[in-house]
Amino acid sequence: MTKTAPRGAAPGTTAGATLAEAAWAQAFGSLPVEEGLALREGMAWRHFPAPSPGHHAALLSIADLDAFLATDAARGPRVSMADSRRHGSAAVPQEDYLREDGRVDLPGLFATFDAGATLVVSQFHELHPALMRFCRGLEQVFLHGVQANIYLTPPGAQGFRVHYDTHDVLVLQVEGEKRWRLWHGQPVPRPTRRTPWPGNITPEGQPVELTLRAGETLYVPRGVLHDAAAQEGEAPSLHVTVGLLDPSFATMLRLAVDLLEETEPALRESFPTWRLAEGAGRLAELARPLASRLAEPAELERAALALLDRLAGDRPALLGRGLFPADPGPETRLILAPGALHALVPEADGGASLRWAGAPIALDAAQMGWLERLAEGAAPQELGEGATAFCRAMVRRGLLVRAE
Repeated sequence: MTKTAPRGAAPGTTAGATLAEAAWAQAFGSLPVEEGLALREGMAWRHFPAPSPGHHAALLSIADLDAFLATDAARGPRVSMADSRRHGSAAVPQEDYLREDGRVDLPGLFATFDAGATLVVSQFHELHPALMRFCRGLEQVFLHGVQANIYLTPPGAQGFRVHYDTHDVLVLQVEGEKRWRLWHGQPVPRPTRRTPWPGNITPEGQPVELTLRAGETLYVPRGVLHDAAAQEGEAPSLHVTVGLLDPSFATMLRLAVDLLEETEPALRESFPTWRLAEGAGRLAELARPLASRLAEPAELERAALALLDRLAGDRPALLGRGLFPADPGPETRLILAPGALHALVPEADGGASLRWAGAPIALDAAQMGWLERLAEGAAPQELGEGATAFCRAMVRRGLLVRAE
């Protein structure tokens, strides 16, 4: 059980909205969740108008970047710069804006930026709480990793030339305007990070052009060729590129093979290279039983659960407690911590395994029912005998917080 935005209805943005609902509304507005999931499964880009120019302002500001650049965390490779006017790669040489020890050289960075280079800050959600919470909300909906990279482009400049991304992206225009060009189709269908870049690609046909203004959002599937340039004038362009890092089927199958190898002796057998001369038919005969094992629901389910465990372990925990949590009383209304990634996996005995950033927690049938009620908010005394001790333990793990 992973708490996500409600399916089939547009999430709200009220004060009582869950983290997933708030993130969905920030990114997709009033788009129903099922339509958003269908969008992820297609290959069409989509433009979302802004409810107001300041729609994304709470996520980031230029002042936030100024404050970050003044810290010791401002280092390469998190900080980089790009300029499409360069010969060869658009990447600006690091010595122009970084010191030898990797820290930002502010005089060099400012001079390079003033000359028209785009400032790029990667994985800024790891350092900036507002973006961290936003990405966590989308992770709860999509059940895969989400990242946020920042692009600040001087007026009239362009960081990168025509390219495609190897994962779907959401572009949140925070300040200024940027002119985008997008080409229909995908020259390399469904590319991933493991897909070799084919070299110089010449787009075919005429692009669709649009100007992304402050508060607006653009969804671009992986493989769609595009470029973007800041508008002429005095205002720079600040946008957040949100990377949607879903695993491929190949990733899933590689994981399934690794897990099956632990229990399947046939996968640990030597591959008979001495049989290669006998033809592919002989090798297929040897591999066919193993391939059928990988297609079994139990093996795929085990791989899926491992992906969820990996997600919970790799991402920031965002638990709902500090160093000194206060124990709840029987009448304290509690709710699941909004930022904690978790999955409730039913077991054959009627109980469940709660998977989260820590070690899995075994739950009996009663505790499983309590946790389902706590997803909406409840006081221990409403749940039954033993619930107070259970809730206190969950508060200390950071999985329950006081409901507002």
